[in-house]
Amino acid sequence: MGRPFNLEISESAEYLSKSLKKARTAFEKERLQMLWWIKTGQATQHQELSRMLGRDGSTVTRWLQKYRQGGLAKLLEVKASPGATPKIQGEMRSQLEEKLKCPEGFSSYGEIVEWLKQEFDLEVKYQTVYRLVHYQLQAKLKIPRPVSKQQDEQAINLFKKTFLTPLLAFKTF
Repeated sequence: MGRPFNLEISESAEYLSKSLKKARTAFEKERLQMLWWIKTGQATQHQELSRMLGRDGSTVTRWLQKYRQGGLAKLLEVKASPGATPKIQGEMRSQLEEKLKCPEGFSSYGEIVEWLKQEFDLEVKYQTVYRLVHYQLQAKLKIPRPVSKQQDEQAINLFKKTFLTPLLAFKTF
């Protein structure tokens, strides 16, 4: 005979049922289903619950232990790996930000890769620099080039000669 539960579920059966319907992942559904079965009395023994879930007894024990420690929030908590540490951080990142703010700045991401190699002896991929500058720092590399007033006037006069003069010739009042 399996061991009986020594666990009090604090959530109501109705709340667990609604949560189960709203659950999007199998991860959440399994755990909520387990609690609902215990709360409604459909599973009264550890071994029976293990069989109903199709999980090993040690897995069910671990889930129940998590629930005892921190309730529903702890049971449904999904741990994510922290990922790799950024290559460009600290002083290096702050210097890059300052240089990007300068009017001269950088003209390309490749130029930033070269600058990091020269200044900090750091080999970084183009894609890494692009993601940092474009998405995280949200900096713009291309500085708008000033247009001289003479070039502006020349473009307007060319437009007038090319498009407006023939139109005015056909226009009758």
